Amino acid sequence: MKKLGLLLIACFAFAAFASAQNNIVKSLERNVPGQGKVTIHQDARIEALIGQEYIPNGTENRVLKSQGFRVQVYAGNNTSRAKNEAHSVGSRIKEYFPELSVYTSFNSPRWLCRVGDFRSIEEADAMMRQLRATGVFKEVSIVKEQINIPL
Repeated sequence: MKKLGLLLIACFAFAAFASAQNNIVKSLERNVPGQGKVTIHQDARIEALIGQEYIPNGTENRVLKSQGFRVQVYAGNNTSRAKNEAHSVGSRIKEYFPELSVYTSFNSPRWLCRVGDFRSIEEADAMMRQLRATGVFKEVSIVKEQINIPL
């Protein structure tokens, strides 16, 4: 009877050890004689996420980054007025072309407003002509940049 009890305890200990080894942090954080000790300092929330499958919630857009072209519609200097103008130009573009992606950013030393994610220069040129045809956006140019391709 004692042997059966010891066998059950050994089985439970082995099962607990095996389940702990499924977690990469636990398997790394061990003390092996002659090899040293690994200690991992991290937030407990990170360890709680390990081993869980990532399921996107649907609000995230998955994109592939690639070299392509955008149409630059505005370039200002390093002032708050230029920042407001860049965002204003972006809003006006959305009025004329609601489906077009607008990227307003600060690339030192100026504020930029660029639109679109075009894989070829021909696509960017066609959009540039449409922007000029509105009569609102006159100083437009094509720039080579990293673009977002939706997956």
